Order: sequence, then C-alpha cells, then structure tokens
Amino acid sequence: MKMSPISIIWIALLSMAVFHNSMVFGGDVGVNYGRLGNDLPSPTAVVDFLTKNLNYAIPLVRIFDADIEVLEAFRGTNLVVTVGVLNEEIIPIASSLDVAKNWVNDHIARFNGPNGVRFRYITVGNEAIPGIFASSIPQAMKNIYQALRSAGLPDYIQVTTVLSATVLGQNYPPSIGTFSPNISNIMDEVSNFVYDIGSPLLYNAYPYYAIVSEPTQISLDFALFRSQTPVVIDGNYQYYNLFDAMVDAFVAAMVRAVGKEDVKVVVSETGWPTEGDEPYTTIDNANIYNNNLREHVMRVGRTPRRADLNLEAYIFAMFNENLKPDLVEQNWGTFYPNFTEVYQLWH
Repeated sequence: MKMSPISIIWIALLSMAVFHNSMVFGGDVGVNYGRLGNDLPSPTAVVDFLTKNLNYAIPLVRIFDADIEVLEAFRGTNLVVTVGVLNEEIIPIASSLDVAKNWVNDHIARFNGPNGVRFRYITVGNEAIPGIFASSIPQAMKNIYQALRSAGLPDYIQVTTVLSATVLGQNYPPSIGTFSPNISNIMDEVSNFVYDIGSPLLYNAYPYYAIVSEPTQISLDFALFRSQTPVVIDGNYQYYNLFDAMVDAFVAAMVRAVGKEDVKVVVSETGWPTEGDEPYTTIDNANIYNNNLREHVMRVGRTPRRADLNLEAYIFAMFNENLKPDLVEQNWGTFYPNFTEVYQLWH
C-alpha cells in the first residue's frame, strides 16, 4: 500500500519519539524516586512496576544521585531518567575537569548506548544555592558539560541544577520575580550558562509550603487548582492557581538574569503531603492537588506568562520514605512501599 506524505511524516515523528531522548514532549508529568526508607522495594522491582504494571504511565523519573544499582535497573527501558551530582561532590568536580570526566565516565558513559539508560538531565546539586556549595556550582556545571562533550555523549543529555524558592528575593506579583541580592551574581552566571547551552533550570515549586507559611494570605482553593475566578491579576496575566504564579515568578527572575524571554524551566519537584503535624496534610488534599496538577500540566501545558513553555513537572514523590526526619517529610508518596497507591493518580 502506498503511503501518503502525511503518513510518512507521522511515522518519522513517532520513530523519533521512540528512539531519541530529545523527543520527550512538553506537557508531561514524571515522579521523584527517593529512597530514604528501610522498607522500600528494590530498584529492579520499582522499574518492573513502572514498565509492566503501570505500562509507562509515569514516563519520566528523577533520582537524586547516580546510584549504579539503580541505573542498572533502568537499563534497556524507555523510562527517561534524570540523575544528580550530590551536593558533597560539587566542590571536587568544580576543582578538577579530570574529576568531572571520571564522574561522567562512571555514571553516564558506561550506561550510554542501545541497551543503556535514557538520560534526560544531570543536576549539579540539589537546592545548593544559597549555601556553602553555591559558589562552586557554575564551574562544576561547566566541567560536567565539558566532560559530556569530551566523552562524545549526545547533546540531549542536559546539564542543570535544582533550585528552591529560597533563591527568589521577590516573587509577588509574579512579574517582579527576582533572585535574592546575596546570590544574584551566582544566579546570573548559572542562568546565562544554561541558556547558552540550551538547558532549562530545574525549580522546586511547592504551593503546600507557601500556604503553610502564609495561611491568611493564600486560600486553599488557590493552592489546590480549584479557583473559578482569577485570584491574582498581574498586568495582562491572570492566575487561577498558585502553581502557575510560582513558576512565572521564577521565569521572571531568569528573564531578568538572561535578558531574554525564551528561558527554559522544568518543575523538578511539586506535591502535597498526606499526613503530619502541619495544617492541610490530608490524603484528600494531596489527591486533589496532584490530580489537578497532572491534568493542568498535561492538558494546558503552559503558564500565563509562557504560552510556549510546554510544562514538564515531577511529582514528589513515588514512595513514602520512613527515614526522613519528621512525619510531614515522610508522607509525600503517591505509593506505599508495597506499590499500593495512596490515592488514585497514575491510571
């Protein structure tokens, strides 16, 4: 049967989506796979569950380190994986290109290839700005990037870092978002570097923590994506949910640092706890937030300021982690360790 030119184009696009990491489309939701628990299943069991039981309903997975056992479990799957340079590894990697090359060879290059791991991002540090490692992050990122290129690894493996809301000095209204003056030099360098190499910055956006810190200023409906009318009107932009406002405040800060509007942002963590000694920690609230978030990201896929953002967000977290220091931190999981869903989200 002779195929039309349109059919040929679609087949080509689908083939690219299957075989190239760079074709992870926007408007997608992944999960953070943390492992601070003594009752969690093995990495092999987790990957089997994601690929066979869930049938890739969670296509993107972020781990916080580059653990060899975990990466071995991801070999040969179509799961797209983000890995991290630990905070304590930042200074040695910043100090020596050879150390960076060794890290890349040990954790990335050995897993590259047809039956390897589909890497997405390498995050140099997790919420390490501000902090004692902050001044070393720009050079560590540059060394990891150079090590990737020296090893001949694909350009779609991108270098970035993960930031929290503490990097923002101003965030309301979103259009005045700016980085804190005490870290502005570092953030200018980081922002311009990722912009120049075509990478996004990864940002942890937690409406839960915002409402806990400002309960009289933020309504629960605004935090849970339930507002029917705009709560914040910022010039031409209308905000019906706090998540979009938080992301756009970060976008505004990046735009100020780079001087260009087309900056790239990925939400590396967001979610809601189901239990704890703080307000709003209920299964019902977590269910509402994460389901509404997932629908918003996958269906809308943008923020008011960035109609072309093609949102990519990672829910925190896959499992409850019983070795975290307090009850709230232990109860962010969407699954119990036996793979039972805490509430229905991924089907």
